[in-house]
Amino acid sequence: MVARWGTAGHSPGVPSLCTAGRAVRRIVATLAILLGLAAPAAAQGGVQGEAIRALATTNFDELARAVERLALSGEPNALGIVEALRDGTLLFRQADRAVFWRDAQGRMRDAATGEVAEGVAPAALRPLRVNNRVRRAIDATIGALSLSNPDPRVRLAAAERVFRSRDPDAIPALDAQLARETEARVRHAMEAARAAAVLGSAMADDAKLAAVALIARRGDLEARNLLAGLAGVSEAVAQAAAAGVAAIDRRQAMLRIVQDIYYGISLGSVLLLAAIGLAVTFGTMGVINMAHGEMVMLGAYTTFVVQEAMRRNAPWLLDWSLAFAVPLAFLVSALAGALVERLIIRFLYGRPLETLLATFGLSLVLQQAVRTIFGPNNREVGNPSWMSGAFELGGVLVTWNRLWIIVFSMIVLFGLMLVLRRTAFGLAMRAVTQNRRMAGSMGIRTPWVDCMTFALGSGVAGLAGVALSQIDNVSPNLGQSYIIDSFMVVVFGGVGNLWGTLVAAMTLGIVNKLLEPIAGAVLGKIVVLLLLVLFIQRKPRGLFPLKGRAVES
Repeated sequence: MVARWGTAGHSPGVPSLCTAGRAVRRIVATLAILLGLAAPAAAQGGVQGEAIRALATTNFDELARAVERLALSGEPNALGIVEALRDGTLLFRQADRAVFWRDAQGRMRDAATGEVAEGVAPAALRPLRVNNRVRRAIDATIGALSLSNPDPRVRLAAAERVFRSRDPDAIPALDAQLARETEARVRHAMEAARAAAVLGSAMADDAKLAAVALIARRGDLEARNLLAGLAGVSEAVAQAAAAGVAAIDRRQAMLRIVQDIYYGISLGSVLLLAAIGLAVTFGTMGVINMAHGEMVMLGAYTTFVVQEAMRRNAPWLLDWSLAFAVPLAFLVSALAGALVERLIIRFLYGRPLETLLATFGLSLVLQQAVRTIFGPNNREVGNPSWMSGAFELGGVLVTWNRLWIIVFSMIVLFGLMLVLRRTAFGLAMRAVTQNRRMAGSMGIRTPWVDCMTFALGSGVAGLAGVALSQIDNVSPNLGQSYIIDSFMVVVFGGVGNLWGTLVAAMTLGIVNKLLEPIAGAVLGKIVVLLLLVLFIQRKPRGLFPLKGRAVES
């Protein structure tokens, strides 16, 4: 009795033929008929057994041919046997050329039947070794035998294997599966695999020219390498391949620009989060707060503490630690900001240089306090599962953590706008920003507005720390990396203007990322700074200056 085999790529000991054994046998039979290798039913078992025994060799060329022959033999366990060879669990006995595989329990099974082989001494068996040629034959065979699997992901992986192997023998199987393939993505992969196989065959130039055009439309680096490595083809095919390589290079250059723009938007969203709170405090109060970066750091360390507490006490909630960290980080940083304003800043209004020195000293104190409590080493904050990994969109790699940070920064921005435009506190804050004396004469408690504004800006900085903990090291120096860039964003966009802060953050982020491949990271920042200096000389109040009598005076 034949042992039961699992699904392809999921068996515990030996890779199995998969639940689509009947479909695979139909494909193999089709191959045999197309290639003229069909045998009478009575003789088929002998052909299959001989195909397995042909694997019992130490000659790599013979082994590669045996793998290719096994794919056409109609052997029901062919896929499992080839996968066992790939995984290094296939062995043979030299005396009678019998082939065995080792299962997950270490038992020897007959490759032809799948049954446990009793009395087989492991010392009498030799492992089958493979080289690059054999590996290519294995990839091509696995691809050809997996093309009809009911799982679209398995068929897609099979098509990719055939594309890499460029095995002409897979063309009949590809043609048979393409006739009934309904998944668009899998169908495109199979068409590309067939085109690659055509380029490795002895077909006419017309077929190869069509294959070159199809592969060039695929447009990725694998397609470029395939076309660039073509050899032994006619002049017309070589010219078409060179044109295809040039077209792929142009497409890849455009994709790199789009990728850099995405990275720039990601960097811009980080700068927006770090600068938006500074825009509120600087615009309303005129305070140069050099400790703003430390408010970002407090938010990041709050995230670390929340995650560690959940890891120890509620690991089932660890994946949602950020949902708890966001409000707590805001409260911690806002409370710290309110204390700083009440204890230090309120005595220094109207003296910007002294507030700069005082907050710079405060930043050093906060850094040292964090070093004393948490230590000087970086702390790790893990990404939740829904922020891990990446996906490809039109050839551009999009990472989930940065995409969520972009979304989060927009939520924070529009939430802050809602507070400023739709609440009584926002109205009072805008009145103080435009004309402090007039606002005070109208009964607005300007000291209270100053305290709450500083707390709000510091709390938003804490939210920036939550986001930065997902893409950067949490350390006492975290805030120092972003304070200068934050001031650049605020000055460039217009002091106190949130729309200006958004435009400035995205502009600086994208320009930085576009300049990095050309000038390098350090020189790129220098160029951006010089351009910003030139811009401020022409528009000293930024892109979107605030309006108001006191502001304009």
